[in-house]
Amino acid sequence: MLRWRFLVFAIIACAVALSASAQTATRPANEPDSIAGVLRPGDLVRLRIWREPDLSGEFQVDENGVATFPKIGPFNVLDDSPESLKAKLLSAYAVYLKNPSVEVTMLRRINVLGAVQKPGLYPVDPTMTIADAVAAAGGATPMGDQHKVELVRNGVRVSQGISSNMRIGETPLRSGDQIFVPERSFIVRNAGLVATGVSVSASLFIALLSRRK
Repeated sequence: MLRWRFLVFAIIACAVALSASAQTATRPANEPDSIAGVLRPGDLVRLRIWREPDLSGEFQVDENGVATFPKIGPFNVLDDSPESLKAKLLSAYAVYLKNPSVEVTMLRRINVLGAVQKPGLYPVDPTMTIADAVAAAGGATPMGDQHKVELVRNGVRVSQGISSNMRIGETPLRSGDQIFVPERSFIVRNAGLVATGVSVSASLFIALLSRRK
């Protein structure tokens, strides 16, 4: 009986130690946040021109930072914010269209990894939430904790107080970053087992004290 009690205590102690070490593994990145909206090669520019479906679409940024748009050709877009790129495209299309109405959305490529159903690379726009990005990857697995998502940049976990209901545009998330969904801790995933172990251990301890009396 005493061996069983010690075994339960050992399991609980190991679980607590693993949980604590996982928490201390997170470190803030020593890199400044990038300018919001700046694209990288491989990202997409979503262009919508009112009443011009043939000119609208999603256009990929090539390895030189150039996106090619219908009728007006290539534009270097790496240094543009959505507002500055919209102004450039509006001016360019004004040559061909009368009072064009242009909408520009920059789609960043983000890796959604960890305890999700379909880990991989997904394009996200600034209006999406972190939860939306996780949903695009099929949502969290039964073992995943989507309420404690982590931002990973260049292999470093970034502690920025990111929550699942924050919009992408409100976070320091940039192209190439990872949204990592961790697994729930051993204690949370096995709350019933831990509670049973504590209860059994307590009962054994009380019984042992009673015998000594």
